[in-house]
Amino acid sequence: MPLKRHHKIMIGGFSTFLICVLIANSLFIYFLYGQLQFSYNRVEADIKDLKEDTQSKLNELTTTLLKTEEELNLLGSQIGSIDNEINLLKSSTSADFSGIIEDAIKGVVTVKTDVGQGTGFIISSEGYIVTNEHIIKGAKAAGIITYDGELHQVELIGKSEYMDIALLKISGSYDMLELADSDDVQIGEKVIAIGNPLGLQFSVSEGIVSGIHRPGLNEMEVYIQTDAALNPGNSGGPLINKKGEVIGINNFKIGGTEGMGFALESNSIGETVNEIAMLTLGQDLI
Repeated sequence: MPLKRHHKIMIGGFSTFLICVLIANSLFIYFLYGQLQFSYNRVEADIKDLKEDTQSKLNELTTTLLKTEEELNLLGSQIGSIDNEINLLKSSTSADFSGIIEDAIKGVVTVKTDVGQGTGFIISSEGYIVTNEHIIKGAKAAGIITYDGELHQVELIGKSEYMDIALLKISGSYDMLELADSDDVQIGEKVIAIGNPLGLQFSVSEGIVSGIHRPGLNEMEVYIQTDAALNPGNSGGPLINKKGEVIGINNFKIGGTEGMGFALESNSIGETVNEIAMLTLGQDLI
């Protein structure tokens, strides 16, 4: 039975609609594919850029590490006889300190980084070291040179920028320096400042306590003023009394003046170190 005219119109309309749907669907798929391809190309380009940037940073870090290692090895190779150094130091200080320098120096270390160097001192026989935070600030690589001239890898345990204190760790067992009670420090008592042990700027300077509870850069009145000469290499090193105890960590001096150096008091050192240790190690160290 032949199709009637309205049946043909219906079939034709349906076919046209179906074709339109197929065309629209094809266009949508084509557009979607184009978008996916564009996104893929963009992601691939981003990954390539990221790889190149990462490789560049790795190359830069490797170069920095190698350079620092060379400098540390050079510094170690230039170390002279420690016995001669100690004898010279004994002869350059008064009788008050000639008997303690040999023991005190064993607890002092050189902190060498790719951006500079300073001093630190051992506060635990397990190899925990205190230094100034500004010595390691911005550094990508660092090492520790101990009394015996050995170069050690170092781990940053924690730091306080506000108090300018950093807690470091090296492996092994070492002689340590004891912290004194800074509340017992008296104006006029003799002290020595030790900096950069076994390095090119190795120095011990003698002076007296000129003031106590002075305000520092953080405006806290927890600094000892001393006229012991503080050179750039002394930063982070100990200020030591006649008992061989640390009464402060040499921190800064007033530029353009003589005999106006400042050291963070030992009680504040202990409190800051314990705060860092409690946060990172879950226990006090001092």
